[in-house]
Amino acid sequence: MSYKDFTLEQINQKFAVTIQSNLDVFSTYKQPVQINSAFASQLEYSTTLALAINTEKARSEMIIAPILIELKRLTGDRISLFSGSEFNVDVAQGLNGFCDFIISLSSQQLYIEAPIAIIVEAKNENIKGGLAQCLATMIAAQLFNQQKGNGLDTFYGAVTTGNQWKFLKLHRDMAAIDRKDYYIDQLPDIMGILLSMVESHASLASVS
Repeated sequence: MSYKDFTLEQINQKFAVTIQSNLDVFSTYKQPVQINSAFASQLEYSTTLALAINTEKARSEMIIAPILIELKRLTGDRISLFSGSEFNVDVAQGLNGFCDFIISLSSQQLYIEAPIAIIVEAKNENIKGGLAQCLATMIAAQLFNQQKGNGLDTFYGAVTTGNQWKFLKLHRDMAAIDRKDYYIDQLPDIMGILLSMVESHASLASVS
């Protein structure tokens, strides 16, 4: 078993995590980000191309990765970003496998040190189908940080097609799946939410 094999029901039963899906999780404290005009222009061009190609690889390389790289730039390189990395935390519990993207609260880029957010690319453009995989990986991040004594108790996630984004939050044993979806034409909001994931841990930014 691995992250991609979980269902939300299995997560609820196996890890005793309460899952809510009727909340506006990020609407109360996100701040839209002013997008650099050069980045916005380039992303608009690459998004049009990626959606025309319409493959997971194109959406990952041309939409999702550039957004996360821009996030890293906006934080002044206070975070590290990992793509396609193996993240085996507890094989016995099924908390193992590869992650599409991991955002870590660490400036060093050599290995995963303090994961705070998991980004899952929706397979077959099925956002709902990626929620359990994302949440299982967030639980693994929670366990990883407990083992490392990093003092983190809130974790974030997103399932995305590149064009559409659904955000998640895990605080201890309470998981919330934002009832709102965000789309690429709401880029200031998407970037604001991603940035808020990092800023919420600002007091722990010296993990590395």
